[in-house]
Amino acid sequence: MFAMDSVALVTGAATGIGRAIAEVFAREGCRVVLSDRDAQRGEQAARALKETGAEAVFMTADVSDPGAVEALHERIMQRFGRLDAACNNAGIEGEQAPTAECSLDNFDRVIGVNLRGVFLCMKAQLGIMAAQEGGGAIVNMASVAGLVGFAGLPAYCASKGGVIQLTRAAALEYAESPVRVNAVCPGAIKTEMIDRITREDPAAERQFAALHPMNRMGTAEEVAEAVAWLCSPRSGFVTGQALAVDGGLVAR
Repeated sequence: MFAMDSVALVTGAATGIGRAIAEVFAREGCRVVLSDRDAQRGEQAARALKETGAEAVFMTADVSDPGAVEALHERIMQRFGRLDAACNNAGIEGEQAPTAECSLDNFDRVIGVNLRGVFLCMKAQLGIMAAQEGGGAIVNMASVAGLVGFAGLPAYCASKGGVIQLTRAAALEYAESPVRVNAVCPGAIKTEMIDRITREDPAAERQFAALHPMNRMGTAEEVAEAVAWLCSPRSGFVTGQALAVDGGLVAR
C-alpha cells in the first residue's frame, strides 16, 4: 500500500485509535513515529510494534505547545529525512456541560489540544511534504461531533467542526501539489475515551450503540483502516474530505 521506507507519524498514539493507526501503518510497512504526552504508555506501544519486527520510535510531545510541535517534526526530519504520512489524532473529550455552563478553562483546553494542536502539526507537515519528492498525505482526526451537534459537548463539537474546516482549507491550498489533506469523523468507538463517558455501564453502552443504524459501536481498528487508506496512494484522487466512519449515524 505504501512505498518502501515510507515514514508515518501518529499523534495521540499511546492508546485507543492512535495506537491502532500506528499498528496498521506498521503492518503496511511504514517506519512509524508514535507521539503522545503519555511517555510511559507511548514507549510501551512503540516497543510492542518493534517486537513484531516493525521500525517504530516514540517521541513525546504536547501538540498544543508550538515549541514541542516544532521540535517533534525537527526530530523526525533529523532521524528519517522525510515524512510521508501524518495522522493528527491527539485529542481530548473535555468536560460535559451545557454551553451556558461550559467553563472557559474547559473550552480553551479542548480547543487547544483538538484544534490548535491540529493546526500546529499541519503547519509543520505541509511545509515538509510540499518540499519533498513524492509529497505526502495528512489525515486529521475529526468526529461526527463536527458534522452534527451533541448537547453537552459544546467545546468538543466546536473543536471537531474546526478540524474539518481546517482540513478543507489546506486541501484547497495544496490541491495542485503532491500533498493531500483529509479528515476522518468517527462515531462512537469503543475506546478508553468512551469508557470514561459510559463508565463501562452496559445500559449506557447500549445507548451509544443505538445512535448508529448498525446498532453497535465501532472499533479502533476500523477507524485505523480508513486512515491508512486515506494516507495511501490508493486514495490518490481524494482530498478535502471528511469521511464519516460511523455505522451510518450521519445518514439519518
